[in-house]
Amino acid sequence: MGRHFVLKREDFVFATRLIRRMKDPKTRFDERKFAEKGRDYLYNYAEEKVGPLDKGRRSFLKGILIGIGVLAVASAVPVISYLNQPPVYLKNFPWIIIVDSDGNPIEASKLTVNDPSILLFQYPMEGDITFLLNMGDANDNPVSIPPTTVVIPENGTTYTFPGGVGPNKSIVAYSAICQHLGCQPPEIHFYPPKYLTPGGTVPNFLPPVAYQAAQSANAASVIHCDCHGSTYDPWRGAAVLTGPTLRPLPYVELYWDQDTDYLYATEMNLKAPVIMGQPSDLASFAYLSSFNEQTGCPKMLLSKGQTPSECYSKLNNEGNTFSS
Repeated sequence: MGRHFVLKREDFVFATRLIRRMKDPKTRFDERKFAEKGRDYLYNYAEEKVGPLDKGRRSFLKGILIGIGVLAVASAVPVISYLNQPPVYLKNFPWIIIVDSDGNPIEASKLTVNDPSILLFQYPMEGDITFLLNMGDANDNPVSIPPTTVVIPENGTTYTFPGGVGPNKSIVAYSAICQHLGCQPPEIHFYPPKYLTPGGTVPNFLPPVAYQAAQSANAASVIHCDCHGSTYDPWRGAAVLTGPTLRPLPYVELYWDQDTDYLYATEMNLKAPVIMGQPSDLASFAYLSSFNEQTGCPKMLLSKGQTPSECYSKLNNEGNTFSS
C-alpha cells in the first residue's frame, strides 16, 4: 500500500518559504550538491535560508523524501525541481473578506485589543501569512493608528502607511514573514504592552536593545523576530526599530465596512518592500483556495449575516506563546 503524505497548513507555509528561497537568485538551491550530499544538504539549506528546523519541520522534509517513494537521494532531484516551479501572478490585488474558522465574516468591534495570540490570515495569495492586530495602550484601550511615512533603511526611500481601520481606527495588518531571512511565527510575533519587557526566553525573548529602541520610539508594543533579533514598530507602519533587517514589514491595506462591521483585505503598497522572497506582491506559488480566477475577486461588500462562498481568507489562531 502506498504512503499518504498529508500536507498540514503549517507545513505548506514552511514549504512555500523554502521554495521562495530556492528560487531567489541570491539563495538558489543547488540541485547538484543535493544529489551529491543528500538530505543533509537539504536540511542545512532549509535551516540556513528559512529558519530553525524543529522536529516537525525536519519530519516534514524527511516525509517529502520518503513519502514520495524516493529510492535514492538523486531521484529526489526531479521532485525538488517540480516544487521549484515558476510563480503564478495576479493581474490586480483581490478584494478579500476576512472570515473566522467557520467561514463567518470577522466583526472588527469583536477583535480583542492587544490580543497576544498569533492571529494570521493569508493575503494576497496562498502562503502570504499576515498578522491582524487590534492595537491598544497599556490598559487595553484601543488606540487610533494615524497615517505615517515609513522609511526603508536599505535604500532610504519612503512610502505612506495609511493607518488603522475599524471603529477606533486601531486595526492594522502586516506581513508575518520577517524581512531579514524569512522567519515566521512563532519565531516572529507581536509583543503587547504588558509583555514588552527586556529578557525572557525564546520564543518570547526581547533583547534589551529592542526594548530600548521601542522606548525611544515611544512604541508601547512591537513585532519582534527571535530568529536573529529584528524588531518592527506596529504603531508606525511596521517600521524598522532594530536590525539586522533593513526593510519594514509590508502592510496589507484593510477596509472596514461600518454598516456590517466586516473587514476586507484590499491591496498592498507596491512602493513598500515586497513580501520576503517574492518577485512581487502580485506573485506566489498558488492562488488563495477561495480565489475566483475568472473575476479576480473585484470589490464587493457583503450584507450583514451573509457568508461568502468565494474571495475570503480565514483568520487562524496559531496560539499564544506567552501562555505556553
